[in-house]
Amino acid sequence: MLPAGEQKSPAGSPKSEERHGPFLVVGLGNPGNEYLWTPHNAGFMAIDRIAQQEGVVVQNRRCRAVTATCRIAGRVVVLAKPETFMNLSGLAVSALVKEFDADPGKDLLVIYDELDLKLGTFKIRERGSPAGHNGARSITGALGGQEWLRLRIGVGLDPSPHGHGPVRGGPELPPEAIVAGGKRPGRDYLLSPMRKADLTVLDEVLDRVATATRRIIQDGPSDAMNEFNRREEKGAAGSS
Repeated sequence: MLPAGEQKSPAGSPKSEERHGPFLVVGLGNPGNEYLWTPHNAGFMAIDRIAQQEGVVVQNRRCRAVTATCRIAGRVVVLAKPETFMNLSGLAVSALVKEFDADPGKDLLVIYDELDLKLGTFKIRERGSPAGHNGARSITGALGGQEWLRLRIGVGLDPSPHGHGPVRGGPELPPEAIVAGGKRPGRDYLLSPMRKADLTVLDEVLDRVATATRRIIQDGPSDAMNEFNRREEKGAAGSS
């Protein structure tokens, strides 16, 4: 029997039913309207897109996060957005893992932004270092290891041909938004509202992220990586 308010999605392959507990999909970001459309909140946007497509609303408060429950590919799925702010994301993720008796290596997908990936792309990985992402670092510390599945959404911008910073979707960023050396956007960029053109690019990516998430739940990460990582690499090469 489904929890109250849960919506059903079409049943998937038998792979999705091998484990009986819920699958956790956690998107990272910062709570508050001022961060709503910032690059650092790409994970929150992905959760909202999945919830919209599944006909649920992410509004139940539990484990220091807002959550919604649905069924994807025959499995109960908990969608979550931590309310702890990015740097303390691990507190909410570890609480969710404990609450639902989940195995971080098999029952958890974390979605977050990645500066080192080009805007318009994403990549799935089964493990890895935080690579400078404070939310990923917090989760690794809270879970005691790097063995957790992550989907990283690219928010990196193209370098200016004049060497003064990124120039995708509009005028160059101000100097204070660029890290030392002027080669990539810095913290101010991640926490500043995205330009309309960039949001349009991200909006299309969110649909692909939602599709990839369903594939992960239905068929497992290996099949999803084989399909989507190759597709994203081809797309990035074609647009460069």
